[in-house]
Amino acid sequence: MTEITTSQQKLTNYDIESEVLERYQAGAKQQQPSLCCPTEYEGNYLEILPEEIIAKDYGCGDPTRYVNEGETVVDLGSGAGKNCYILAQKVGSIGKVIGVDFNDEMLALARKYQTEIATKLGYNNTQFVKGKIQDLRLNLERVETWLKNNPITSIDGVSKYETECDRLRQSETLIPDSSVDVVISNCVLNLVRPQDKQQLFAEIFRVLKRGGRAVISDIVCDQEPTPKILNDPELWSGCIAGAFREDLFLKMFESAGFYGIEILKREERPWQVIDGVEFRSMTVRAYKGKEGACWERKQAVVYKGPWKQVQDDDGHVFCRGERMAVCDKTYQILTNTNSPYAKDIIPIPPYENIPLESATEFSCKSQAIRHPRETKGSEYNLTDISNESCCSPGECC
Repeated sequence: MTEITTSQQKLTNYDIESEVLERYQAGAKQQQPSLCCPTEYEGNYLEILPEEIIAKDYGCGDPTRYVNEGETVVDLGSGAGKNCYILAQKVGSIGKVIGVDFNDEMLALARKYQTEIATKLGYNNTQFVKGKIQDLRLNLERVETWLKNNPITSIDGVSKYETECDRLRQSETLIPDSSVDVVISNCVLNLVRPQDKQQLFAEIFRVLKRGGRAVISDIVCDQEPTPKILNDPELWSGCIAGAFREDLFLKMFESAGFYGIEILKREERPWQVIDGVEFRSMTVRAYKGKEGACWERKQAVVYKGPWKQVQDDDGHVFCRGERMAVCDKTYQILTNTNSPYAKDIIPIPPYENIPLESATEFSCKSQAIRHPRETKGSEYNLTDISNESCCSPGECC
């Protein structure tokens, strides 16, 4: 457990979830300007949205701008549905958007306009489901239906309730494993109880496909919140007390197994300063897919620079200008056109393709130079001299 969640957990002695739920239920009924940071959204996607959704949806960034056509997206803490309806336009008719929230008032507001917006778009690709973002397996509407038919009046009833929840998680999973291209969230992760935050990141990782990504806008702080901040219920529901320390925010993604973690945007000016602690919006992107076996296919990569050397999330060191030996998994991660690394890497495939089924296990080393002969093959002895000059008349080579 990271130190921020430990300190938060020690100092909070009230029901964070109840505080958050009550504050945002009120926010669904009447606009609460204090719950959001000023945010500029990309394009003209807000034009078809009802004013009620725009006014009563709260956030601190725009993770929607990093989503593409045709993708399946989950919005954690979807609230009034603003981000979902922006995404509905971006992903198009072949894409899908799932909003997850556990606030009935917000879910009702988001669903209220589904038919109207679908008519404007000419297709319906949005769905709003009830669940906790740290437990994306459990469909809370199914749980409520069960509870109506099986009210709990004894310890035995509690046991049956827990068994039913486990059954629902397994047989009627709300968001299945490896089913989503992108998970976004806009100023919601900080509202989760400290003791649930590790599970939250694990759930984000679980639902993403291999190669999928999380794009999260949230409030971060530059140092540990003071005990006074942590013991103020209003600051918890106001996106302050639960803010991640900015360096630990990235480490939470790393601990969950993500790679290619990068800060896309960090507001220069803090949103609020309380007890000398600065709170500001930050948007982070992180990818899933570095897990799996390492196979030798004689591939190499060259890091372009400008740094003398860099290190990836698996500890591999890449020296500027050197042919670095990599396994097939790392090669694909670094050179895929959608990779966050692709712009900095020159791929060097083998002269003769080695089928994956014929590949041997790669000997992982943090730093290993690949000799050109390994890539070209020991029998490579080609001579190719072009008859054409590389220079045009009157030019110097």
